[in-house]
Amino acid sequence: NDKRGVKMEKEMINQLIDTAIYQLKYSYTPYSNFKVGAALLAKNGQVYTGCNIENAGYTATNCAERTAFFKAVYEGERNFKAIAIMGGPETVKGPDCDICAPCGICRQVMMEFCDPETFQIILAVSKDKYDVFTLRELFPLGFGPADLA
Repeated sequence: NDKRGVKMEKEMINQLIDTAIYQLKYSYTPYSNFKVGAALLAKNGQVYTGCNIENAGYTATNCAERTAFFKAVYEGERNFKAIAIMGGPETVKGPDCDICAPCGICRQVMMEFCDPETFQIILAVSKDKYDVFTLRELFPLGFGPADLA
């Protein structure tokens, strides 16, 4: 689970995972039935939530991670600590699930607002089965605001 020396408390990880799991019920996935929930932790302790929202024109679909980020940014937040992501096919549940990693566009959005060395991404199947990565680990050569300086 916590193999990378991540300093986040287990209690906070569990809370974020629970919140991400709860968001699955809000997912709108009539085409793929692949539900994703996200819980984004700001550095001030506020948690912003998101779910994926599909569209018949697939490119108009919005991922759970981006939904959470866009809600937070809309409300004026710009400093983030971690995000928990839980998702998978509606037909596969429990220990048979695998972790659900963020897509490339979501990783790019994270790069815009997060420190790639410290921002933590919790990919969860349950509170007992998850992996924690930094943004740099999942997006090693990411392009961010510092690259435009």
